[in-house]
Amino acid sequence: MEAIWQAIVSFWSSVVSVAINIRVFDIIDILVLAFIIYKCIIYFRETRATQLIKGLLILLVVWILAQWLNLVTMKWLLFKAFDSFLVVAVILFQPEIRRALESVGRSRISPFSRQNRDLLTVEKSISSVCHAAGTMQEQKVGALIVFERNTGLGEIIDTGRTIDAQTSSQLLNNIFFPNSPLHDGAVIIRNGRIAAAGCILPIVADDKINSSLGTRHRAALGISEISDAIVVVVSEETGTISVVENGAMDRGFNNVTLYAELKRRILPAGNEDKKSKIKDFFKKPTGKKEDGEDD
Repeated sequence: MEAIWQAIVSFWSSVVSVAINIRVFDIIDILVLAFIIYKCIIYFRETRATQLIKGLLILLVVWILAQWLNLVTMKWLLFKAFDSFLVVAVILFQPEIRRALESVGRSRISPFSRQNRDLLTVEKSISSVCHAAGTMQEQKVGALIVFERNTGLGEIIDTGRTIDAQTSSQLLNNIFFPNSPLHDGAVIIRNGRIAAAGCILPIVADDKINSSLGTRHRAALGISEISDAIVVVVSEETGTISVVENGAMDRGFNNVTLYAELKRRILPAGNEDKKSKIKDFFKKPTGKKEDGEDD
C-alpha cells in the first residue's frame, strides 16, 4: 500500500513540476502536434490505409510479445522490419501521403489563390452547364464536366483536345453527342471557358464504391480526390445528374437545383457582382402559357 502511495505522490509531483515550468510555446507545440495527429487519424480513417495501419499495429504487438517472451528469432526479424520503417511507410502509404500533401497545397491560405477571376464569365459558364445538363438528362446522354479551381489541371488538359472557347450549352451538347469524337472524355472548364474536351481522368480504384457506378462516376471521384475540382456527371443509363467534390458524390439534381448547387460551391460567398447578375435564368420565353404548363 505504501508503495502505491509513493508512486501516486511521485506522479503528482512530476505533473506539478511540469505544470510550473511549462511555457506558452510548449502549449502551442502540444496543440499543433495534437491537431496534426487528429487530422492524420481522420484522413487515414477514410482511406484504405486503415487496413495497413491495423496490420502494422498487429506487428507492433507481436514485437512486444516477442520482447516479453524473449523470442530471439522473432525479435531479430521484426527489429529488421521496423529498422527500415520510414522507408516502408513511404512506400506503403505513397498514394495517401501524396493526397494529403496535395490537400495541404491547395488550401485557401495561399495569397496566390485563383479566386480573382471574372465572376460574370464563371457564372455564365455555370448557367450553360446547367442548361446542357438538363437537356442531356432528358435525352439520357452521358457527360463529364470538370470545373477547375485552385488546383491546376494542366496535365489533364494535355490529354484531350484543346478548345479554349466560350462555354455554351450548344457546344457542350455537341461535344457529348453520342458517337461524336470527344463524347467519351471529360470537358475541363477553366476560368469560365472550355479549355479542353476529350480529356482522360484518373479512375478511382476503391473497393467501397458502389459497383453500379460506371466509368464516368469513377473518373469524377478520381479527379476530385487529387484536386479541388467540382465535377458534374450525367448518367448515360439513368440520366441522373451528380456533383462530385473531394471524393464525395451528391446525386439527384435537376437543372434548377444544379444551378444553385454549383453557384454555392464555385462562386465566392458574398462576392457576386450585382451589375453582372444573370437575369431570369430559368424564365420561360414571354408569351401565353399553354394549358397544363407549369411555372
